[in-house]
Amino acid sequence: MKTNTTNRRSFSNVLATGALIFMTAAGFAQKKSIENPESIRPYHISVSKEAITELKERVNATRWPEQETVTDQSQGVKLAQIKSLVKYWGTDYDWTKTEAKLNSLPQFVTNIDGLDIQFIHIRSKHKNALPLIITHGWPGSFFELLKVIGPLTDPTAYGGKAEDAFDLVIPSMPGYGFSEKPKSAGWGPEKIGTAWDVLMKRLGYKKYVSQGGDWGSVVADAMGRQAPEGLLGIHVNMPATVPADVAKALKDGDPAPAGLSVKENAAFNSLNKLYTKGGGYAGMMVTRPQTLGYGLTDSPVGLASFFLDKFNEWTYSGGNAEKSLTKTEMLDDISLYWFTNTANSSAQLYWENNNNNFNAVEQRTVEIKVPVAITVFPGEIYQAPKSWAERAYKNLSYFNEVNKGGHFASWEEPQIFTIELRAAFKGLRK
Repeated sequence: MKTNTTNRRSFSNVLATGALIFMTAAGFAQKKSIENPESIRPYHISVSKEAITELKERVNATRWPEQETVTDQSQGVKLAQIKSLVKYWGTDYDWTKTEAKLNSLPQFVTNIDGLDIQFIHIRSKHKNALPLIITHGWPGSFFELLKVIGPLTDPTAYGGKAEDAFDLVIPSMPGYGFSEKPKSAGWGPEKIGTAWDVLMKRLGYKKYVSQGGDWGSVVADAMGRQAPEGLLGIHVNMPATVPADVAKALKDGDPAPAGLSVKENAAFNSLNKLYTKGGGYAGMMVTRPQTLGYGLTDSPVGLASFFLDKFNEWTYSGGNAEKSLTKTEMLDDISLYWFTNTANSSAQLYWENNNNNFNAVEQRTVEIKVPVAITVFPGEIYQAPKSWAERAYKNLSYFNEVNKGGHFASWEEPQIFTIELRAAFKGLRK
């Protein structure tokens, strides 16, 4: 295929300017940050027309590889599927509609420990709403959580009761979305957890709860270990429950330990599949995030296929993410990473924390001092057995298995996710 070189005339300039995002606003925000680092400042997203045009030009100039040589997805994303998604991206997808939706939400930025952190903050109209901070994961973002904003903050409009209400804080992790990128090493889950406590207290919350999936679970666990004053409890939907003997067998490539129950054996098999066939993405980010970043930063289709591989595998969809998420929803998330140029900076988090995030010992779950609630979704990377959860989390206060949803639980099944959070934190309301 002939490469359309004219379409690449100013791509390097776009990347150098961070995809031409909020040029004037960014300068203003930086100035205000220097004057008063701890101020809470309104935030507005404005991706330039030039950046959107450049993206479409890149997408439409894609040089495609040959088709896979198998009929399944064992070699990765199928050529026909990614071509369909990319065709929509280059023609019908409209970022401006997404941007308008985001700008209709109350967004803010504040500087914590030298980094500007962008976040969405919605106060419920109901009295005595429970403050809740929710942390997204990779390859997700705040887009995972938009569907639950209404049900969590305004429960009476979604079949709930006023006493179910939450005040909601949804930050973008450092190096993700519109939060600032770390300039040096050290921004791992522990430091993010500490920053989230600063954020909640800066917003005036003396008591609050924390929730997360994927990296958000790791951050919530870290906050549980830190147990800052005012943290009432945590809820996770990707818990670290794997016992030491099971973790060793998985690492060494040995058979499952004897005596596992049916659910424990199923969990072992799911994790073994991840370690032997599905963990290459993490291996690259844990060991060489910078090297990987060059390709994902330069190629929007490379970025899209890298993400689509995980959307297919981790949604409760039987391997076809479009049964759980629309093309627009997936491209909202992928476009966010592209426009903010965060493929590399987001991958750095894997390098910062190269522990196995499923292992109870490595995640030190027994050290968690606050009540812990867990919801197990059937499409999660592995379905944590209750027997393992009880051993891993000494303060387990809530455990439930639901019948729909996957790794991106709030994105796929917002109603179930909302019901679970209401139940999980009910006993912590004062």
